[in-house]
Amino acid sequence: MRSRSPLFRIAIALAILLGIQACKHDGGSASGGDGAPSAATVAGPGTESLSVADVEQVLAQAIQEALARGQPATIAVVDRAGSVLAVFRMAGAQTAITITSNRGVTTGIEGVAVPDTLAAIAKAATGAFLSSRGNAFTTRTAGQIVQEHFNPGETGQPGGPLFGVQFSQLPCSDLSVRFVSGAPQAFIGPKRSPLGLSADPGGLPLYKNGDLVGGIGVISDGIYGLDLDISNFDTDIDELIAIAGTVGRAAPLGIRANRITVEGKSLRFTDRNAGSLLSAPANAPAFFDGVNGNLLAVTGYTDGAVVGGQIFGEAASGIRRDVSGAFGDGAFILVDGADTPRFAPIAGTSGGADALTANEVTAILSNALQVAFRARAQIRRPLNSHAQVTISVVDGNGRILGIVRTPDAPIFGTDVSLQKARTAAFFSGATAAGELNAAGTNALGTAIPSYVAAVQAFVGGTALSDGIAFSDRAGGNLSRPFYPDGVVANPNGPFSRPFASWSPFSTGLQLDLVVDNIVEHLNFVGGAPGDTGNCGTSVAGVALPNTVATGTNRVPNGIQIFPGSVPIYRGAVLVGGIGVSGDGIDQDDMISFLGLNNASLVVGVGNAPPGIRADILAPQGTLLRYVNCPFSPFLDDPGLQNVCNGL
Repeated sequence: MRSRSPLFRIAIALAILLGIQACKHDGGSASGGDGAPSAATVAGPGTESLSVADVEQVLAQAIQEALARGQPATIAVVDRAGSVLAVFRMAGAQTAITITSNRGVTTGIEGVAVPDTLAAIAKAATGAFLSSRGNAFTTRTAGQIVQEHFNPGETGQPGGPLFGVQFSQLPCSDLSVRFVSGAPQAFIGPKRSPLGLSADPGGLPLYKNGDLVGGIGVISDGIYGLDLDISNFDTDIDELIAIAGTVGRAAPLGIRANRITVEGKSLRFTDRNAGSLLSAPANAPAFFDGVNGNLLAVTGYTDGAVVGGQIFGEAASGIRRDVSGAFGDGAFILVDGADTPRFAPIAGTSGGADALTANEVTAILSNALQVAFRARAQIRRPLNSHAQVTISVVDGNGRILGIVRTPDAPIFGTDVSLQKARTAAFFSGATAAGELNAAGTNALGTAIPSYVAAVQAFVGGTALSDGIAFSDRAGGNLSRPFYPDGVVANPNGPFSRPFASWSPFSTGLQLDLVVDNIVEHLNFVGGAPGDTGNCGTSVAGVALPNTVATGTNRVPNGIQIFPGSVPIYRGAVLVGGIGVSGDGIDQDDMISFLGLNNASLVVGVGNAPPGIRADILAPQGTLLRYVNCPFSPFLDDPGLQNVCNGL
């Protein structure tokens, strides 16, 4: 076991002390003990929602704390599926917010000014999307797990486990349901986030009786950034105002991020707690629009009134239990405003006679789902819970062939699982190099073909055109600012910017494919006609070629660069991809890889032949990884090990 530094021991002692103080001030939880739910309480998605009165109370408490600190804020509240329930701007609040990592980087979207309303919505959505009934994460948690080292500042450690997740839930995603006032889908989710997932402290989840019901996001300091140094405990005003809003609806203590470890490291929830507030939330005056500020309409997100949230898991939320029986017990699916399944299994459009059939898609989803129900969760309480994930299957053209999820999977994994499936299929296809070369130059002046030249110089002259099978773990290896990951003396991978110009807001190919869409959406919210289309379809810059079969490009919700996907083959023919997200990257890898393997025992498709997998490549003398499955992965057979070896 590694010895721990005095600073580490001090940090642990402070974390324990803060946890004790939180018990005194946060009002406990409905679950008793340390606040961790029992296995029975997480069997389904819950029965609670935020009422109009709840939303107004959250706003009133946050406003009171902002007044006590003399720091006017913009505050957003969303429900679990991301529907915006209210946006309130206090008088005097800063309206132009600057994106910056404070690393001295000037590329990517560093330095871009965004509306305060969008920053607050993104933070609220992140608090809701990353959480569940078994884990409560915040935007501070997000900041810890997306940086170049995990933990941030620990030089020599690999990147965060969710490195790249900030560019998901994008406003250009074709999965996310867009708000249309008065339409049946007005409050159907999952909704998009205007800036993707946020790493800026001040976004927290909201709970009622142990059920995750939404999130609150606060912006008051004019900066949309992240914490680069987690060796200390900050006093962040955005975070404190948000904490005030959660009192009475705070996450149960036992499922907060600081009770969950990844790679032996405790995650961060907040750096302060309710004991640090200057106000008494229970004494907050009633909320009135026009007092201390105003409710706002935000184009594409809210009409400007306070509305109640949906009960997650019922059809009105856009996610409900599957009643078809196609996937066995415990499956949940996405539905539209008419309660019609959005992504029931269908046949593929790529591979000609080898294309995936609807029955094969069902078999892949069902087998992966069963692996998830057996798998030991990584980021959930209570311990020995099963994994909670979303599973997506696409064909080689990126067309969605089916999506299924477990009952309590975090919402963020819905869009991410689809990004992963499409990314694996895209980079494994022989057309990837040609399509990237045809994409042109984005609005920031970055030529997308430069990434093709870089990867072919780095890996080999035929990369992305030679049919090598890429998992997201393999492609993610090439997307880090150091290769191998974390080795700071080494240059960047070919899909990443060099470290001197890298930040979570300036990543490389992942951002460069979608940055024009983000800018188009910002302009739309600001009053320009016409919202952005699918990711990679910008009229101003990057335009990936559309496939004949689907009429859209192969990655219309962007690419993803952390593990949890593999391509699907019939023999040596690429026919699609499977992506999994929600409960630990090794678990995601195993569920996709092993689920596909198990399906191959009953249908005619499966994993890539070993001889063409990306782990045969050794750029710069270091082998790429394909998948990495966890130790002792199964709840029903704790002695079983090495479940992915030899497959």
